[in-house]
Amino acid sequence: MKTRVFNLIILDESGSMSCIERQALTGVNETLQTIRRAQEKYPEQEQYVTFVPFQTGSIKFVRDCEPIANVKDLEPKDYNPGTCTPLYDAIGLSVNHLKKNVAETDSVLVTIITDGYENDSHEFSSKDISRIVEEMKSKGWLFTYIGANQDAIEVAKTMNIKNAMNFVQDEAGTRRMFAKERRSRGRFMEALSCISHCYAPSSKEAQEQRRNLADSDNFFADDDDNA
Repeated sequence: MKTRVFNLIILDESGSMSCIERQALTGVNETLQTIRRAQEKYPEQEQYVTFVPFQTGSIKFVRDCEPIANVKDLEPKDYNPGTCTPLYDAIGLSVNHLKKNVAETDSVLVTIITDGYENDSHEFSSKDISRIVEEMKSKGWLFTYIGANQDAIEVAKTMNIKNAMNFVQDEAGTRRMFAKERRSRGRFMEALSCISHCYAPSSKEAQEQRRNLADSDNFFADDDDNA
């Protein structure tokens, strides 16, 4: 039995992201390549991708639970920054949508990237997101939050997210951020592979290990920040 791994990437598409539009698009495509390599390296895993850019009036599922083998790189038409930042709505809608496709034996990595604070949500509040995150973490979902122009670690705590990273919103800073995220993602896939080799995916032991992984706070622990 293979382990299904869902990669949910929620990317800020507000107007202020326009200054790093090209770097963000390149970074996501390089992340897709990391997922492709993980699929090759760990054949016991089945990798799926959901990509959700968000701005006022537009929370889009540009890629929606697609097997990585079918996922094409993003094009400029897929990402066009403008307007404001409905961060809570983007997280809430994306998670609620994805969970309909996820079984208890699956693993989920949620990556949230934004250059600013929530300022335009209407369906979900901070308390709603905190509750949703805590619920899904208990099922083995791992959430990460990456932010610029803020204290990302403190903001993440308000949403019950333990794994957070700040980045500098310029070309070099965005490139470093995505590189570190990819290294962290690679270690996550390796950890999942170790679990699947030690335990049957549907066993209580495997589920417990996945929950422990989701509740850890060392996703971004990295001694190679200059890589």
